[in-house]
Amino acid sequence: MVRTRMFSVSVFAVSFALVEAAVVVYLRAIYYPEGFALPLSVIGWDHVKVEIAREAATLVMLASVAVLAGKTKWQRTGFFLMGFAVWDIFYYVWLKVFLDWPISIVDWDVLFLIPVPWIGPVLAPLLISGILLSAGVVMITHENRSPTFRVRRGEMAVALLATLVLLYTFMADIEATLYQAEPSPYNYWLFGVGMAGYGFVLIRLWKRIPNTP
Repeated sequence: MVRTRMFSVSVFAVSFALVEAAVVVYLRAIYYPEGFALPLSVIGWDHVKVEIAREAATLVMLASVAVLAGKTKWQRTGFFLMGFAVWDIFYYVWLKVFLDWPISIVDWDVLFLIPVPWIGPVLAPLLISGILLSAGVVMITHENRSPTFRVRRGEMAVALLATLVLLYTFMADIEATLYQAEPSPYNYWLFGVGMAGYGFVLIRLWKRIPNTP
């Protein structure tokens, strides 16, 4: 049953998010004993290498679970998007449980380290994860009802362009990400452009879900 597989992937993602949050609890105790805040603290290169490897392994683990859960290329893609989104959302849920952080969804965070540190307000990855979760469910549902699901070239182009725009908003402030400067105000306008692209593709995919169960 596809619902059982969706539930299992979600349970894995929630559990894995707890593990990720626990690692961050320890890192913040070491590098931000007074509480996390920007500008970024200088982290030893040995720890940076471990963190980069951990983040790469995270993507490999989520992808591996998706391959096991899905039966077709697009269903596996859907399970990856769903698992990634649930993992990301519950990562912040667990940080809230462990550290009572973030205080506000507009608090800044380090989102990723590959290829350079990504920074931005917590609100941004949460909204992106909401879109990715919806897209994943659409792909899984469509493939379960009719194995004819395709993402058309134009839709893929829009999604890719939107992804590049969103990544730019996280990595553009090189002074803050690489040189421990105060970050510039987040570009919410450009973020909105990227999210609009994601929303456009999601709506088109949603409309193509077969009505028959």
